[in-house]
Amino acid sequence: MAKVFQKQTKPYLHKRKDIDAEHYAAIDLGTNSCRLVIATPTPTSFHVVETFSKITRLGEGIIKDNELSKAAMRRTVNTLKVCKQVMDEYAPIVQSRFVATAACRRAKNIDEFLNMIAKEVGIHLEIISSKEEARLAVVGCLPLLNRHIKRALIFDIGGGSTEISLARVTEEGKTFIEGFVSLPYGVVTISEAFPKQEMTSLAYNTIIERTHKILEDFDSKYHIYEAIQRQEIQVIGTSGTVTVLGAVHLGLPRYNRSAVDGLSISGTDVENVINKIKNMGDAGRRKHRCIGPSKADLTISGCAIIESLLTTFPIAEITIADRGIREGILLDMIHHSKQQKFYKKHFRRHPYFKRKRDDSRKNGLH
Repeated sequence: MAKVFQKQTKPYLHKRKDIDAEHYAAIDLGTNSCRLVIATPTPTSFHVVETFSKITRLGEGIIKDNELSKAAMRRTVNTLKVCKQVMDEYAPIVQSRFVATAACRRAKNIDEFLNMIAKEVGIHLEIISSKEEARLAVVGCLPLLNRHIKRALIFDIGGGSTEISLARVTEEGKTFIEGFVSLPYGVVTISEAFPKQEMTSLAYNTIIERTHKILEDFDSKYHIYEAIQRQEIQVIGTSGTVTVLGAVHLGLPRYNRSAVDGLSISGTDVENVINKIKNMGDAGRRKHRCIGPSKADLTISGCAIIESLLTTFPIAEITIADRGIREGILLDMIHHSKQQKFYKKHFRRHPYFKRKRDDSRKNGLH
């Protein structure tokens, strides 16, 4: 198994210049990594002022007994302490949300882990359902939606599960999820189920076959195959594996988010990149500047899931998203905050509301 720890620079802590700015914070604690983003709202979206991420492999070994290991919990708590230190530099944070996904949903000893976080870090960690995880990933990818295509298939390959959502944009411009399916495995659980340094063809094909069966049931309900064939559905992928595909496709000497986020790659080119990654072998993936030791086994696991999608649906193009749950949380919070401000500004002072407020006071309902 690849080494758990990844050499990273410490987050850049500095004295704030934007004292009056409203800061929002989001943490996405996954099976493989912990990601923090702090942002300020803009008229249409948000501006990122600080990010921090670290591979913790929280879900390491969870497929054995459905428990988080002591070492994994300790690594993750220490990482969350760094996140808290970063957030303190931007205090006060006007609104925040910290979520955890598949590994925490699965863990029998989750209460022990949550108590550690509350006691040592002092933050509340929310364990979200796979449905909420899928929704947040869709919200995070909204800026990448093609305005001329009213539906999107968005897949998010996590460490312990994979969420695949079918979203539709209404004539009014609102987006809702028609349906979603959660694969009960991700890159960490796959790599641990097949622990050899080089995944065998049998293991790789086993993942594809298992995924095919789940996707076929999903397709029979929503008729995705025909819609993709008619170019009525945009396919968007978000995960470490997807962004690695983009970087390898571009031949980047080191990962560059601005070059990868929003990049569209043809289905044929995705197949070629997957074959290139396969042919590198474990040693080649470890040496690659955009993969490295910490992602060598995870990337090949993710490739199996992506290849499952390509061989189930006639996908002509995939849009790569270096965004997801964290960005979805931020957009949710900022949108809700703007709605509240609009309500207070335009309605609360209206005479109708004043009368209602006075009546409620008389009736003791305040």
